[in-house]
Order: sequence, then C-alpha cells, then structure tokens
Amino acid sequence: MDSIKTRARIAGALYVSASLIGIIGLLIIPSMLIVKGNATATANNIAAHESLFRWKIVCYLLGGVLWLFVPLALYRLLSGVNKTLAVLMVILGSLMQTPLFVINTVTDAAALQLVRGADFLSVFDKPQRDALAMLCLRLHAQIEVAGLIFAGLWLFPFGVLVYKSRFLPRLLGMAGGGVLRLAWDRFYRIAAARVSEQSVLDRATFHLRRVCDHVLAFDKRRESGKQVVATAAS
Repeated sequence: MDSIKTRARIAGALYVSASLIGIIGLLIIPSMLIVKGNATATANNIAAHESLFRWKIVCYLLGGVLWLFVPLALYRLLSGVNKTLAVLMVILGSLMQTPLFVINTVTDAAALQLVRGADFLSVFDKPQRDALAMLCLRLHAQIEVAGLIFAGLWLFPFGVLVYKSRFLPRLLGMAGGGVLRLAWDRFYRIAAARVSEQSVLDRATFHLRRVCDHVLAFDKRRESGKQVVATAAS
C-alpha cells in the first residue's frame, strides 16, 4: 500500500508541475503579448518583450516534455489493473502529445525571427513580417487543436483503469471517461471554430477543471474513509 501511495504522489506531483508550467506558456504569457486580430500590436509587444516571449517558448517546451512522464507515472501505478489499457494510455497521453509540443515550438521561433527582422528578411517590409508572424501564431493554435484529439482520447483508458482499480475512487474514473469526455467534445468544437489564440485559454481552463475534479474526488474518498473509521470506533 505504501508503494501505491508513493507512486500516486509522484504521478500527482508530475501532473500538477506539468500543468502549472504549461499554464505559463499556454495562458499567462500569451495573454500579455498577443492581441487578437491585430498583427502589428502583437509584433510590437513581442519585440518589446522578447525575453518574455522566449520564456513562453521554454515553458511550453518544458511543459510538453514533463507531460511525457505523467502517463508513464500513471502506468507504474495502474499497469497491474490492465496492462493493455495502461500501454494505450501511455501511447495516447505521452507518445502522441509530446512530439506535437516539440514541433509546435518551431512556429513560435519562426514568429520571433520575423518580428526581429533579420537581414535575410529585408525583402519583406514590416507590415508583411507582422502578418507572417501572426500567421505563425495562428498555425501554432491550429496545432494545439490537433493535440486536443489525443488530450481527450487518453482519458478513456485512464478512466477505465481508475474505475477498475480498488485503490482509487471510482468517481475519478467516471470523470475521466464520462464528464471529461463531454467537456472535451464541447471544447474541441469551440476551439476548432475559433482556431485562434483563444483556444489556448480554453485548453488551460479545461485542464484546470480536470485537476479540480481529481482533487475533489480524492477529498471525497478521504472524508468517506474518516467517517467509516469514526463509525467503527464508536
């Protein structure tokens, strides 16, 4: 039991760390720099705060790499329940998502180069470079939408594994396989319709809600256990 608790704590710590770092790169910094529908203002913000934009790239990449280890930690915790489903969870949650994070940093790097206006870009005037930079940021958002497919699909095997396990609350599994599935469907339709920087905000909000659901499920299980112990003692 102690081993299970240790593995659960490691998985939870990785999940929270990856989420917090990802929020910085997905939500906080973009909201400070990107002006929706205004390429010139966005380019001026990035040029004036280049180091901040570089931190966005670092946080985005680091969060993606950390996410590689979240399903792996969950695999160590849940592989005894069903190894096939645990492997599927790792494939959809890690191996399919992390490469998209890594590849998507190229769009941010390209936007930064266009804003800086290197010598080889002198054939383009500033409005053209600003428009191309915004195009790169829009492409970044579209790749984010593609990543949402796997961000939702990996919750199916995860939910089933939790539901079948005897050491995690079934409510957590039901949330992973049911309520979260509906939330992902709704979010995907919104993000696909917008295909803009707003999808970053929606995705971060979605993941925050998912973390809150997990925390509430564990709290309810703990309180139920305390009540049973109190009843038995009396």
